This record gives sequence, structure tokens and C-alpha cells, in this order.
Amino acid sequence: MAERLVYFNGDFVPEKEARISIFDCALMYGDMVFEMTRVFNHQPFRLREHLERLYSSLKYAQIDCGLTIDEMEAATCETIERNLPVVGDLDFQIMHDVTRGALPLYDSLVTEGTAPIVTINVFPLVRHIGGAADAYDRGSHFVVTPQQSVPSRYIDPKAKNRSRIFYKIAELQAAHMEEGAQALLTDEHGFITEGTGNNFFMARDGVVITPRGHNILRGVSRGACIDLARKLDIPLIEADIEPYDVREADEAWWTSTTICMVPITRFNFQPVGDGTVGPIYRRLLRAWSEEVGVDIAAQAREYAGLMDSWTP
Repeated sequence: MAERLVYFNGDFVPEKEARISIFDCALMYGDMVFEMTRVFNHQPFRLREHLERLYSSLKYAQIDCGLTIDEMEAATCETIERNLPVVGDLDFQIMHDVTRGALPLYDSLVTEGTAPIVTINVFPLVRHIGGAADAYDRGSHFVVTPQQSVPSRYIDPKAKNRSRIFYKIAELQAAHMEEGAQALLTDEHGFITEGTGNNFFMARDGVVITPRGHNILRGVSRGACIDLARKLDIPLIEADIEPYDVREADEAWWTSTTICMVPITRFNFQPVGDGTVGPIYRRLLRAWSEEVGVDIAAQAREYAGLMDSWTP
């Protein structure tokens, strides 16, 4: 049976054999930067933007991965081509991981050496979006957690890195508050920043509002949503948002690479607006679907139907 292949420092290895040492900086320090891109009809969505952010993150972390951005893009395209016969008709994520490499202290124990390691893998989106299919219609519940975002003067969230235990703590806190609730973080001043791997939007009186870009990951999907709003002449501003403002919102949603955008119909145990999916969200999702040639919510429902029979 054919297996998916992973780009591993210039070689292509079976997915189950793609391993790094327990002495790698990624495990010892969380010292790794990464990107996740998705495809629509096998076409990468804003791949170059993701790679540009990856290289900004590498610069921030002072990691020289040994590839130019053009070489990384070419390696990505080759990884996709090699895996198309295996993934079939399914759309998939593209994951780029770059670690600094193993600590020199353990060099004699690490077969791959101590230089940075670049991996690129693809993985079908069946579970990612199939598991979220219902949320496109019923919405999601976001709660503000005690765990806050790390201020950018300590670790800059604009560099996408794996040092993210504060995300996990926030997720655990949200789950304790209500099963299925998702975490919404705030900064040290109480302003909303982002979710754990997603960006926040709300609308009030016809105006879309999203947090300023200083203490958040400036998501590529966030940028896509902003671009669509401007293309549709929907007023949009970036501003400091307090939890009070969300309670007064007409509608809200979140954006992320795999799911694109999902509505928020409850916030801190109260309905957002009238508690249903709002018209601005629906308009933006429809425009996004038209742009990529895929009915995003319908694809999620299709993949939900595959989950019981699909084997990763």
C-alpha cells in the first residue's frame, strides 16, 4: 500500500519513519518554527504568504534552514506532487516544521547531526474540517480564560513557533469551564488578542472589528478575511476589543487555516447577538468559497461523513 512521504532535509521518507531525536532543540526547548497551509482542489492557498511568514519567523529565531524561500517553495511543490497519488481527491494541509537541530552536547547520540532540520508533510483534512462541520451552522462557544497571551516583548506571537504551552493551558481551562468551549485570550490590559491558533472577528452595526496586530499571530486566514471584507466594501477596523464589546456585538467568528472561518454564537455563556449565525459572516464565507472554488461548509459536511471509515 502506498504511503505518504515527508520531505526530510532533502530526502523523501515514509511518513511513519520521519523522526527526530529526543535531544533535538524542538523537544528540549520548543525551539522550532512552523507553518500550516491548506489546499483547495489540491491548489495551495496563499502558499507564498505562509512561506514569507515562515522566513520571518526563522529570522526572529535566528535559524538558518539552508534553503532560500524559492527552494523551500520548490520542495513544497515536489512534496505535494509525490503525495497526490496517495491522497486521491481529498484536500490536505501542508505543514512546514524547521527545528534548530540537536543540542551539540548530545552530538554523538544524534544520527541526523546538529544542523537545522526541515520537514514538509501533507495530511488530508478529513478530521480537521470534518470534526468542525456542525459549527458552520450552529456556531461555537468562546470563553475568556484566566490564562492570558504572552506579551510580545517576551515572545513575539507574530513569529509562529512551537513554544505554545500557554495555548494548551488556555484550552484546558476552557474545557473545564464547559465541554466543547474554546479559549479566547486577552493581553495584560484585558484586551482580546486571539484564540489558541485562530484569530477573532466581530461585527457591530455593520462594521467588522478585529484586534490590532501587535500581540497576536497575524494569521494568513485573518488577512484573507480582511481582504474579502474590503473587496465587498464591508467597513473594517482593527481596534482594542474588550469582553464587554463582544457582549454588545451583533455577530462574531474566528478564522484559521484549515477551517477558514467559523461563527461564534455564544460568548462567556451568553448568546452573541441573537445567538444565530450572522449575515456578514455568511456573506464573507460565501465570497471565500467562490474565490477558492470550493463550498467550504459543504466540504466540511462531506468530510464529516468520511470520518468513521477513513484511516489516516
